[in-house]
Amino acid sequence: MNGFPVLTILTFLPFAGALAVSFLRPKKRTLARGLALGFSLGVLALTLLLWAGFNTSAAHLQFEESYVWIPSLAVRYHLGIDGLGLLMLLLSAIVVPMAMLASWHIQERAPLYFGLVLFLQTGLIGTFTALNFFHWFLFWELSLIPAFFLIRLWGGPLRVPAATQFFIYTMAGSVALLLGFLAIFFATGKFDFMDLAQMGRDGTLVSALADKLGWTQMSSSTLALVIFFGVFLGLAVKVPIMPFHTWLPAAYAEAPTGTSMLLTGVMSKMGLYGFLRILLPVFPGQLQWMRTPLLWLAVITIIFSASSAFAQRDLKRVLAYSSINHLGYCLLGIFAVMGSGALLQDPQVEKAAALNGVFLQMFNHGLTAASLFWFAGFLERRGGGLRGLDDFGGLRRVAPVFCGLMGIALFASLGLPGLNGFVSEFLIFKGAFPLSTWATGLAAIGLLITAVFILSILQRVFNGPLNVKWSTFSDLSITERLAVLPALGLMLILGIYPQLLLGMFNSTVLEMVSHLRF
Repeated sequence: MNGFPVLTILTFLPFAGALAVSFLRPKKRTLARGLALGFSLGVLALTLLLWAGFNTSAAHLQFEESYVWIPSLAVRYHLGIDGLGLLMLLLSAIVVPMAMLASWHIQERAPLYFGLVLFLQTGLIGTFTALNFFHWFLFWELSLIPAFFLIRLWGGPLRVPAATQFFIYTMAGSVALLLGFLAIFFATGKFDFMDLAQMGRDGTLVSALADKLGWTQMSSSTLALVIFFGVFLGLAVKVPIMPFHTWLPAAYAEAPTGTSMLLTGVMSKMGLYGFLRILLPVFPGQLQWMRTPLLWLAVITIIFSASSAFAQRDLKRVLAYSSINHLGYCLLGIFAVMGSGALLQDPQVEKAAALNGVFLQMFNHGLTAASLFWFAGFLERRGGGLRGLDDFGGLRRVAPVFCGLMGIALFASLGLPGLNGFVSEFLIFKGAFPLSTWATGLAAIGLLITAVFILSILQRVFNGPLNVKWSTFSDLSITERLAVLPALGLMLILGIYPQLLLGMFNSTVLEMVSHLRF
């Protein structure tokens, strides 16, 4: 399969679906839904086929495609995946059909809605497979456009300011990212991530920046740090890291349920993917030099977002801040491995544990957070638009299946042993603690606050006396139960047998760790 352009086909399959669906007449709602879901399931099937043909024991890129595109600009059409890329493709292929099923009730301009979702999936797949900055950036930006319109056209009462804020923040980050890479290109003449990673590891990138851009009157280390911050800002807004997070709560809260699932389930992983694919290999020296302030940012992101989630009364805002909190653990693991670990007997083992946890947490959070927003959508539709924690109470008496299934997703988010969230968070803390004891110890406070606000959801929404107003609250239908069961089943499977995914990317992690010898 390595000689077959499978990644190109995978990238443009949803694009073809988007074109087919978007131009259907508005009245063709049923056809639009079915056709869009069919294309997304085709992407899932092709991704599973990729997984079946993937050599999990090899750390090198697989299914590579490389063609000269614009030679004068050093632009090549270069695609390929390793364990990280395959993991993100699998996450995208799972969450997109989930988001479509959660959006099945949409009536207004349904063909356009589902077409935009497929356009968004094209951007996601392109981001996770492109290895040349030029066309990687095209896909990075492509994902922004449909997300903006999905919020702007189908969102809640405050959708206009939420969509505008989302667009401005992410566009500002993209400008900083673009300027940083243009500086790198002017200095090196290269856009390819693999070439730049090699230059970053052997130190020639810094010297090239000094030679070509020395007119700035900065030292080579200062100049490299300035460019590093430009790239960092572009990725930090996408994750997001506090204080670049203020666009997220409004966007997640006002977006329609399916779009919120895509934003938290996959789009937030684009920033983390950029940290692992670009920032860590291309700027290892700068990451190490800035390690302590970056660890502080990770700790602040974890604790303050958990505290903000606890302070909210709108369920979607609680889940939005919870999403920031869980991604903060990924940042903790990434920044912790940039330490030398000189006092440890075998620091490489701890770094491998932390990065394995980061990879697994990216997938687990995407699955769990998307499911929680799906359940929030069920609650909102049945509640006539209400979704406040104080609006309900005692629902387990009239909707035991709904409360039980949502409880599984909540406990998975909490990190309960036996569910998927526990394994990834355990690996991050296991690896990060000996590498940065102070940061990991402080970050553990976030776990406690997370437990408090998740138990508060269970208490306020599901338990207590039943309000007579909700005595006719309907439980999940058979169709809804069947729709959510695969995601919940996967949470259970990964909680018991995480090796299902760890075996996919462990070789990639070990290869990354081998380059982190300071």
